[in-house]
Amino acid sequence: MAAAAARSALLKHLRLTAAFPASPRRAAPLFFAQVLLRRRGFSTDEARGTFLDKSEVADRVITVVKNFQKVDPSKVTPNAHFQKDFGLDSLDTVEIVMALEEEFGFEIPDNEADKIDSINVAVDFIASHPQAK
Repeated sequence: MAAAAARSALLKHLRLTAAFPASPRRAAPLFFAQVLLRRRGFSTDEARGTFLDKSEVADRVITVVKNFQKVDPSKVTPNAHFQKDFGLDSLDTVEIVMALEEEFGFEIPDNEADKIDSINVAVDFIASHPQAK
């Protein structure tokens, strides 16, 4: 009996209102994203407005890479790979990632930084990160 009362009291405080999109296939991911954002203290409107435009991110990433002293600016393209196209080693790649962190104002976790090996990957990661400025 006490368990049922505790459950009922707990459920009163955990209820969320949700509006589902018309398509059931798209409803579940959107719904769960909204729930996770609310649990972390964001409204969906706040989270929706925090991502940078991908073309702006691409321009800024290309500028950072062009300004890296070991890179020939004439070889920089959106599809360029740091090691294959520029001949950079892993330490140089770390320096580029650090320059990107400085440019966009957030810290890239080590496990994600290890995956950034080209301009396209950097653009995709930064454009999808809510803390990028």
